[in-house]
Amino acid sequence: MTDAPSPLIEVRRGGTVESVHRGVAVVADAGGRVLHAWGDPGLLTFPRSSLKPFQALSLVESGAAEGLDSAHLALACASHRAEPFQVAMVEGWLARLGRPESALVCGPAFPMGEGDLVDAARAGGKRRAFHNCSGKHCGFLAAAAAFGRPEGYESPDHPAQRHWMAALSDLIGREASALPRGTDGCGLPALAMTLAEAAQAAARYAALALPDARREAAVRRILEAMREHPGHLSGRGRPTEQVVAATEGRVVLKEGAEGFVLGFVPERGLGIAVKIADGATRGKMALFATVLGRLGLLPADRAAELARAVEAPVLDSNNRVVGEVVALPLA
Repeated sequence: MTDAPSPLIEVRRGGTVESVHRGVAVVADAGGRVLHAWGDPGLLTFPRSSLKPFQALSLVESGAAEGLDSAHLALACASHRAEPFQVAMVEGWLARLGRPESALVCGPAFPMGEGDLVDAARAGGKRRAFHNCSGKHCGFLAAAAAFGRPEGYESPDHPAQRHWMAALSDLIGREASALPRGTDGCGLPALAMTLAEAAQAAARYAALALPDARREAAVRRILEAMREHPGHLSGRGRPTEQVVAATEGRVVLKEGAEGFVLGFVPERGLGIAVKIADGATRGKMALFATVLGRLGLLPADRAAELARAVEAPVLDSNNRVVGEVVALPLA
């Protein structure tokens, strides 16, 4: 029998616990060993956008990233908020490719920031460039052309999809084609795996435990882009950027939907996978920061400070703080 997800997050109002989120956190090394697990490391789930650093291998290894700067590689790994600089990068990338916005498979969306959303509504409404995965889709458009099949990159049988899935197979030690498959919110294939497999893949990626020098160079380039441009991965001042700054770039990470976070620790060859069982967004970054403290990647007081900083407080309708989201101590 596997362990149930553990109580890991409390939502407190006026000092009283109002809600509890259960979840799983797993730390693995490049040798495939699970070093720490809170909850069941065998929990099967979809890492969702946390897999974007692996998907970006199709862009880099196809040669389609030649001439692109590191900011564009970060955008290819991003779940962005359609901040103006991110939208401008998507527009410029499409122009570089000579493709219209309609070539992006991701659907039209609004920006996530309130002011940007109002501006977009006034300017005409939803656009595919506003979709939080539009950077990844630009990357796949570029890779698809480099693989000689410019259309249909959303198909699991497209060379651009098969390429990154083959790379993932090397990292998890079994065929990615055998993993349960669904469709992500942006229309591309989504793969499910255990928390242990996700952490192991991240550890091997971080440690450059890879089959050849070509892939090692590609991963180095992607990790460096994520380290240099954490604000591109989500938004400026967002939790991803705060974690990278707090660890001075020693930890990079990629958030995914439904309460998932995947961390890469190159200097120690570690991977960290976090999942909030009910899919809540709140709490996952506090949990991730708490894991960093537990691993000694941050001093305990600094990890606690970061855990508070990356979670929005509970507010009333006048924007007064009336509660907090707290990660519980990890034994």
